[in-house]
Amino acid sequence: MRFLVLGGTAWLGAAVVDDALRAGHDVTCLARGSAVPAGARSVVADRDHPDALDAVVDDGRWDAVVDVSRTPVHVRRAVRALEPVADRYVFVSTVSVYASHAERGADETAALLPPSDDPAAYGAAKVACERAVADGFGPERASIARAGLVGGPGDHTGRSGYWPWRFAHAAATGRPVVVPADGDRPTAVVDVRDLAGWLVGAAEGGRPGVSNVSGDPVTLRQHLGAARSVAGASVPVVALDDDTLIGHGVAPWAGARSLPLWIPDADHQGMNDRSNARAVRAGLTLRPLAETLCDALAWEVRQPRHPHGAGLSDDDEDALLTGR
Repeated sequence: MRFLVLGGTAWLGAAVVDDALRAGHDVTCLARGSAVPAGARSVVADRDHPDALDAVVDDGRWDAVVDVSRTPVHVRRAVRALEPVADRYVFVSTVSVYASHAERGADETAALLPPSDDPAAYGAAKVACERAVADGFGPERASIARAGLVGGPGDHTGRSGYWPWRFAHAAATGRPVVVPADGDRPTAVVDVRDLAGWLVGAAEGGRPGVSNVSGDPVTLRQHLGAARSVAGASVPVVALDDDTLIGHGVAPWAGARSLPLWIPDADHQGMNDRSNARAVRAGLTLRPLAETLCDALAWEVRQPRHPHGAGLSDDDEDALLTGR
């Protein structure tokens, strides 16, 4: 098949290209940079420009397009230009499109945010992108994957790599590890390679419509246990309650000075507990969480700075432990 990947140079896009190449497909990447995986053809173009797609529109018929954009104007332009020359369109969306995350186990029929053309309004912008794809390609030629938290090797956000790295670092330096006291809240991680494989399968056909492509929910306690196990760390753990963490300026979920995956807000527990049953019925295969975390750790230790993207530094942990 002829695959056109709009992107293909960054983490998930590159994983999609790798998977499609392994399956024997002919892959072209349209992106601002030319650093595409070996074996793919590169078309350098900036989607901010109205004529960015001209070269691929004039390059014959495409069996499938895969798009990871968060910018509605880019997606609308691509849909208009490529619908006459592409058989199907696979769009990577997000579970952040949902209007509420209070309900655990909710499926694809849950209410969505109002659409927005502002890419900074991440979830609402993805809603606008979804609508453009569905309207342009129709229910049988469009596949929309609402991805959950993506993790594994290459996770520049630090959300899946922080905990195995933190346990490994603690074991090497004789430190304790600060963790949230409430370990019963849900977490869910879909390995980037499993998500990429599902997307390539959707591009190959048979997975139209909207699917939550997310990991199976496990408790934070189970997630931390898996991270500790892959790090081989027998170290003390200091569990701090929500009020203590919040009072010391620790951020939830992600970002600087955070504890990744920790979500203290009761109205957001459904973020990590969406039904992925439709995607599983359509072929989603999930590797064990321990494998994802082990490979994330192997990638983490090669990075020049820790923590990156998310997590607490040693100084942050020391301040928490001494009450500063």
